Amino acid sequence: MEFSILELLLFGTIAGLANVLGGLILFPAGIHKNYKKLLKYVLALGAGFMLSVTFIEILPAVVELWTVDGKPPAEALVPPMILLLAGYMLTQFFEHTIAPHFHLGEEVHSDHLISTSSAYTAIGGLLIHTFFDGVSIAAAAMVDKRVGILVFFAIFLHKFPEGFTIASMVLAAGKGLREVIIATSFVGATTLLGVLVFHFIGAKIGFTVAYALPLASGVTLYVAASDLIPEVNHHGGKRPLVSMSVFAGVAVFFVFHILLDSLLNH
Repeated sequence: MEFSILELLLFGTIAGLANVLGGLILFPAGIHKNYKKLLKYVLALGAGFMLSVTFIEILPAVVELWTVDGKPPAEALVPPMILLLAGYMLTQFFEHTIAPHFHLGEEVHSDHLISTSSAYTAIGGLLIHTFFDGVSIAAAAMVDKRVGILVFFAIFLHKFPEGFTIASMVLAAGKGLREVIIATSFVGATTLLGVLVFHFIGAKIGFTVAYALPLASGVTLYVAASDLIPEVNHHGGKRPLVSMSVFAGVAVFFVFHILLDSLLNH
């Protein structure tokens, strides 16, 4: 059973709004200091959950989609693995080649002031993976309801820190609340756009779930393993509870997995 377009729109909208709320936590001034203490745990939890979804749900679904009777498994899986690698490298290119990289939340300090062009270039680099967040939600929902829900939740978890990052860069560039709302709304809207583009256009041009899912999973894997985990290590320092939060994210995934199995099979 697949999700209706209204349910997909709801998922995309909620994920996008999480970007805006993550940015607004910086207002009024001072709240970001308390939020930043919590941020590293949210990051770690999200990283563990996203890695679990990628390896336990998405990749097995990709293997099943590309398994062809009579064709050696290794040969059949070359195309989706190339797509996965392409998604990973595409994110690397946009986030860290054409746009500078920032550590989450550091740009709000006076000694980390950046130019407006640098801030918006960096935000532009985030758009590729926020767009594929939406593609991931829509593609996963076509595979299975459980997979769709788990992918949505994984994406939702990292949207708050992402919004915080965007707002940090905008404020560090000397802008205010209005610009923060515009920037976070724009980035959030690309997630909804990803849902709509895949649902209404992707299938019509032959970009089916078999192609979208491995490409989007490469983006998801990059965000979890190359963006979130290094940020957890950077902010966690010598705090073992931060590292343990990654394992907690994995545990939460399996709890959700069991609960969803129970709910959807009854």
